[in-house]
Amino acid sequence: MNTYTTAESNRVAAATANKTNAQIDERRIAATPRGVGIGFPIYAQRAQNAELWDVEGRRYIDFGSGIAVLNTGHRHPKLVAAIAAQLERFTHTAYQVVPYESTVELAEKINALTPGNHAKKTAFFTTGAEAVENAIKIARAATKRPGVIALSGGFHGRTMMGLALTGKVQPYKAGFGPFPASVYHVPMPVPLHGVSVEDSIKALHQLFKADIEPEQVAAIIVEPIQGEGGFYVVPKELFVELRAICDRHAIVLIADEIQTGFARTGKLFAMEHYGVVPDLMTMAKSLAGGMPLSAVCGRAEIMDAPAPGGLGGTYAANPLAVASALAVLEVIAQEKLEERAERLGRKLTTHLEALRAKVPAISDVRGLGCMVAVEFAKKDGAPDVDFTKQVQQRAQDAGLLLLTCGVYGNVIRFLFPLTIEEEVLDEGLAILTRSMTV
Repeated sequence: MNTYTTAESNRVAAATANKTNAQIDERRIAATPRGVGIGFPIYAQRAQNAELWDVEGRRYIDFGSGIAVLNTGHRHPKLVAAIAAQLERFTHTAYQVVPYESTVELAEKINALTPGNHAKKTAFFTTGAEAVENAIKIARAATKRPGVIALSGGFHGRTMMGLALTGKVQPYKAGFGPFPASVYHVPMPVPLHGVSVEDSIKALHQLFKADIEPEQVAAIIVEPIQGEGGFYVVPKELFVELRAICDRHAIVLIADEIQTGFARTGKLFAMEHYGVVPDLMTMAKSLAGGMPLSAVCGRAEIMDAPAPGGLGGTYAANPLAVASALAVLEVIAQEKLEERAERLGRKLTTHLEALRAKVPAISDVRGLGCMVAVEFAKKDGAPDVDFTKQVQQRAQDAGLLLLTCGVYGNVIRFLFPLTIEEEVLDEGLAILTRSMTV
């Protein structure tokens, strides 16, 4: 899928001639705040599908996809063409000032594709954090209640409400409090760490007895698979019980599909694995394949709760991003990326499981579809953060970009594009093997 011509490559190379990663990084440190952490001090020059080249001309295989944003790969031709075509028409009007049909079309498609046969409506925003913020606003407007419940280890954004919901202190919440009130957490069931579904449900009922009555809870928000929290998959039994509790107490159930959506788990949305229909869903990341766009989709009567003007944003539903999102849906369907995610996920999981005999630090391999992670622990069961960092660094040195996650930072997550060429995937897995078995 590499569509770069030699002439284009030469022009890009000439523009960055004599620049090094180290030189640019010195300028970054001087010009930008340390709070914006950098995963890899390499500076992108160009990228295509699952490959990326830095300013020094070095090639990397990208197993991170900009944190799950590039399910359709870097610069998919259909997305490039859609953005270019929209660029010829207009780049901005502010949808809430002068709207355009493409946004209506995208809302119609998402309403039809999300789980459930009930009437739905979709509102668009710019970032995942905005989607979460607005989902909470909508739930509170619909229920006239303040309380929100999330799971420990979950990640829901870097805004103040997003941080309040996020169940991971370092590096996200440290030093930024106090956070919005009426936000509570219950344990995420992780059998590997001794927390069962029964433990989580018991904690929820205890919360109702000790901290907030269920009739004051507007919403329960859950990631089907925790992203930053470590790629722990929510057990089906928990979602079934949460749905029953929400129905019993008229609480809005919100599925945060920002990282799990758009074919990553082998389904267009991860909630399809559960047979449980949420009231609201948040989505972003791979929705527009690299363009900033997010959305909240849900039951029409809930989505209509805020009054006109209560929702929106200057850049919400940016026309270039909407054009890209329409192309993303087309690519997922035409290239059968849901089926491909299942196949590539099985291949990756099989590869990781086979490494257990050679890598005793592997304590768990888990995931759904192509949203897979490997966790490392010491002999005594304690998280092995040092080994995780060593694997990541060795892989980077060999030309493979890996992302870590987890409350302790001892998990490597795999988010390569679902469009990755087989030979590039095989090359990346070979580097991964060497990085884990040195």
